[in-house]
Parts: sequence; structure tokens; C-alpha cells
Amino acid sequence: MRSWPVNGSFRISRSSVSAIDVVWVTITQGGYAGRGECRPYPRYNETPQSVLAQINAVAPAIAAGADTTALQTLMPAGAARNAVDCALWDLRAKIEGAGVQTLLGLPAPRALRTAFTLSVDTPRNMANAARAAGDFNLLKMKIKDIGGIEAARAVLSVRPEAELIIDANEALQPAELPAFQAALCGLPVLMIEQPISASDTKSVQIDPRALPIVCADEALHTRADLPNLWAMGYRAVNVKLDKCGGLTEAQLLMREAKAIGFVTMAGCMVGTSLAMAPMLYLAGMADVADLDGPALLARDCDDGLVYKRGTVGVPSPKLWGGPF
Repeated sequence: MRSWPVNGSFRISRSSVSAIDVVWVTITQGGYAGRGECRPYPRYNETPQSVLAQINAVAPAIAAGADTTALQTLMPAGAARNAVDCALWDLRAKIEGAGVQTLLGLPAPRALRTAFTLSVDTPRNMANAARAAGDFNLLKMKIKDIGGIEAARAVLSVRPEAELIIDANEALQPAELPAFQAALCGLPVLMIEQPISASDTKSVQIDPRALPIVCADEALHTRADLPNLWAMGYRAVNVKLDKCGGLTEAQLLMREAKAIGFVTMAGCMVGTSLAMAPMLYLAGMADVADLDGPALLARDCDDGLVYKRGTVGVPSPKLWGGPF
């Protein structure tokens, strides 16, 4: 387990952190080493200790040769499986001398536009943070209640050229959502991310025609969640490796979501560049990328990703994924 300081603090509707704890997995074979990172997340009942216990439990099977396909039944979706899955992909790329994009049959990763996250704060402070993030023209705004409308207006007053993603992290009540959408309609808001509790799956119906569209984050983990989310009225999904359990499931989840008709986001937890790199191999499939995790830290791991003019760069083979 490793701890990384956040640049200031990272605040969402339900929590505030000044440092994050991540778990690194290294798997070796024949002089090669593959690495993966995950962030145990309390919202999903994960702790560093529980994640480490899951990883240790599967270690004998990995040592006996279990691959990424076998891993899907050996471990449940979640952070622990993500770290192991990504380490296995990295190891395979190094052993075979082929980049992960070749193994997946995808184009090589490229620099792309990423969102940059503004923590929950007063409208004035969020506007100041948006001004300071002038390199980024896609801003994800964390909000804690329906008052986030005023924060969005404040941000756009100083950054009229920017596009926004409004992320409530389950902070709104279902009855508040229609008025919230109506207030933001006509503004450059791409989507409202997880405005209501992920547990609201039976009685809540989101109007799929209303704008901005609503994106599932906490409510989406694996492909099994997609049909119900579509039926509820969600029209976008945020795919994260730590939720779905690694690159193996993420590529299938991304493809199926797009086939259904969802707008797809390649997302992340706050983490180092080692955690971001695997998703960069899939980000070209997504409609939106939110891969700013390392940009929110006070320091990053070695061979980290480069953030420049609102984009995240291509991962170095030294970081993850083998040769391009």
C-alpha cells in the first residue's frame, strides 16, 4: 500500500481527502514484471486491508498460471481485481513484446482532451479554481446540492468558452432532478453525473429526452447494470477500472454500452499515472475522457503522464503497457 498527497484537498458531496491510499500489484515471470494500481474505495465497502486480502487469496492461482480470462471468475468486480488484471496485461505485453493495444486489437493510445475536476466549494471559489485551470476547456464540477446551479453559472462567467460536466455524487433528491436539468438546459453542460442515489433503481424514472443527459457513475459497475440503467433513463455511463474490475471487463463494458446507445466516459478515481495508463488504451473508444487523477495529486509516480494544454499524453512503455 502507498499513500499519495492530494494537491490541497479533494472534496465531493460526501467526503474530503488530503491524501489517497492505493495498492500496487507486481507480478513477475521470467525476468519480466507487470504492474497494476487500484484505489480501495469506502463507498463500495473497500479498504486497503480488504483489497490486500482479496489479492493475497488469489496469489496462488496467479502463480499457477491463471490469466486475465480466468481472473474474471476467480475475483469479483472491484478494485482488487483491477490491480491484478492490469498487472497481468502489463506482464503479457512485456513477455510478448507487443503493446497492450496490439493485444486488444485497438489503435495505439494518443494524447486526448481530458476533463479537469473542481472540488466542491463556494461559487466564488469554484470560479477562481476554474480560472486557475485555464489550460483545461472541459471542467468537471463537483457539487453537494441543488445550489450547484449557482456554482456552474459562476464558473461560466469567468470561463465562458469551457464545457462542463456536473457531478453530484448522489447528492440530489429525485424530485429535484427535473428542475435541476431545466436550470442547466441551454448552458454548455455535457451531462449531469450521478445526481441521485445509485440505490434509486426501482421507483425513479429519468426523462431520457431532457437535457443535459444524466450519466451513471456509482450506479454502473459491470455490463450487467446496463439494461436497467437504460430503462431508467440514464443516457451516459462512466466506465472506471476500479469499479468494473480491470481492463478485461472495461473493454467489454465500453463496447456494450456504446452498442446500446450510451454516451461513454472513460473515467478514473484519483490515482497516480500507473492507474490512469490502462484506461488510456480504451479512451479512444469513449466519447468523453475524465483521466485527470494524477493532475490532482501533489506528486506522481515515476514516468508519469504529461498534462499539457488540456490534454493527457501517451503513457511511456516504462510506465505501463509495453511497446507501441
